[in-house]
Amino acid sequence: MTDDLATDVFEEHRPLLMAVAYRMLGRVADAEDVVQDAWLRWYRADRAQVREPRAYLVRVTTRLAVDRLRQVQSRGEAYVGPWLPEPYLTEFAGTAPDSADRAELADTVSLAVLVVLESLSPLERAVFVLREAFGYPYAEIAALLDRAEPAVRQLAGRARRHVAERRPRYEADPVRRRDLTERFLAAAAEGDLAGLLSLLAPDARLVADSGGKAKAPLRVLHTADKVGRFLVGVARPVAAELSFRPVQVNGGPALLVLSDGKPHTLFQVDIADGRITTVYLVRNPDKLRHLADG
Repeated sequence: MTDDLATDVFEEHRPLLMAVAYRMLGRVADAEDVVQDAWLRWYRADRAQVREPRAYLVRVTTRLAVDRLRQVQSRGEAYVGPWLPEPYLTEFAGTAPDSADRAELADTVSLAVLVVLESLSPLERAVFVLREAFGYPYAEIAALLDRAEPAVRQLAGRARRHVAERRPRYEADPVRRRDLTERFLAAAAEGDLAGLLSLLAPDARLVADSGGKAKAPLRVLHTADKVGRFLVGVARPVAAELSFRPVQVNGGPALLVLSDGKPHTLFQVDIADGRITTVYLVRNPDKLRHLADG
């Protein structure tokens, strides 16, 4: 295989590799680093011995992501306030052939699910991602991770139960989410507390990720009243200075708030039974920088 052909093969699979790495890590920059390392491994490999490039590249990417995740966990880094995944502009080209598969991929990359995946071990997370997000057979996952198939099945069962127990219930309908997002943000900008409360579930919560680098609650806010009053309070003084850009993030509609053309806040909601159950605000500038040209 010539170098040019090797480059073409890798670029064909890059969306899939990025999708795997991001679900493993929840961090765009780390996922990009892993995919770049996978490219270097692929370029230096004896490609004449590689019978299935896709399987080889997914195996290399997954193992690199497992190693990176172990490094992050071993450092035990303290994070200021609630942690959310780095927002990921979602495109499913090259990873899902039809709308049903795209819906499944959207669910496995959602903010709610990725927060739960943070509490899995690296191997549990790898098995869950490969099985639940991409439908890999157990035998193939075992080969990818160099583990026995019964062990992989056990890991998958533990991971699935863990996610099912902790995953918040929400509807993935993008049209309803977009409509509620826009109505909710308009009510906040107008200081319409009654309007906000009509859209929020009584037990709604607000999760704001600032990393201590921007103004945001350092604890999760609970109840519709607290969430509504907080948003009215912060929106009134600055709404006139901001602009908004609809984006597709982590498998669902979101609004990117811009200040002087620069990312200021990423705003997304989860809904259930027609009401907003969770409001996500990403304000850490390190997690928004890559959205500037999105």
